Amino acid sequence: MATVELRFSALPEHVRTARLVAAAVARRAGVDEAVLDEVRLAVGEACTRAVGLHQTVGISAPVKVLLIEEEKQFSIEVGDEAPHAVAGERAPGEGPGDHDSEADEDEMGLAVISGLVDDVEVSAGEHGGLIKMTWPTTPPPTILV
Repeated sequence: MATVELRFSALPEHVRTARLVAAAVARRAGVDEAVLDEVRLAVGEACTRAVGLHQTVGISAPVKVLLIEEEKQFSIEVGDEAPHAVAGERAPGEGPGDHDSEADEDEMGLAVISGLVDDVEVSAGEHGGLIKMTWPTTPPPTILV
């Protein structure tokens, strides 16, 4: 199992780099070429979401991206350190009117990711959140000499 870890400052200009790295590692891992655009878009959406959460709460910690190559699958984990509210509560530092528009944006981003990736898991808590996306891989063809 090979893993590539990428950490970047929570700035929008670094999202493009994360997308490019994710696509390159996915290609090397054996993700079908037809799916690479979906990988790029999903990673871009997940990283943009994490950057937005960090900037909204004022967190200076980097966004963390893990690119994990396993035997028959390739996974990408995008993690943030922003506190997430439990259902019905506000996140720390969030004002009474802040939740609605930010929650709507967050839900829209997650809906886009879910539309792009068949296997996606989202977890969140008071110490941050994680989006794990998984795609199948195909082994390289065997060349007989």
